[in-house]
Amino acid sequence: MTATDNLWLRKIAENPGHSRWYIDRFREMAARGDDLAGEARLIDAMVPRGSRILDAGCGTGRVGGHLAASGHEVTGVDLDPELIAEAQQNHPGPRWQVGDLSELALPDRFDAIVCAGNVMTFAAPASRVEILSRFATHLADGGRAVIGFGADRGYDFDDFLTDATKAGLTPDLLLSTWDLRPRTPDADFLVAVLRRSA
Repeated sequence: MTATDNLWLRKIAENPGHSRWYIDRFREMAARGDDLAGEARLIDAMVPRGSRILDAGCGTGRVGGHLAASGHEVTGVDLDPELIAEAQQNHPGPRWQVGDLSELALPDRFDAIVCAGNVMTFAAPASRVEILSRFATHLADGGRAVIGFGADRGYDFDDFLTDATKAGLTPDLLLSTWDLRPRTPDADFLVAVLRRSA
């Protein structure tokens, strides 16, 4: 596997300004008053106050930053140093670090792992089961991983669920949106709430 197998790194290689574009895009959305905390609200509702939460593929920290402001202990990991720098600047408090999710090896175990923003579809296909396995390893007893991504992004929902099973994760709940709409066969988005398999 090479760096260009990861779609995000490929975009940066093709356009060195891609990360800056992404940062500016979310700044503009925030300035307009767009709701950027829907994913965080779902996670916050799932765990007690003061929970340990991993924001996997945290980007600029919009999800983890909201969760930290809600009273949780947040660690955010992303492979893009420019996005991590933005998270550190805008959301002091959480522990933000550069890292590849397929090599995740933190000492902590988490009550929840959130992986939003189509992160799994940017991962190199050969690394997907490994990433999900790392999530399973990093869950505390009773912890859950919540992963969301859209259709038509190169990762079929059924393939993802098969990979999750291979990685030792079992679905507790499958939704079609972050605002708790039930999954339907024609849904163009998946939010999977997963626990470690027994």
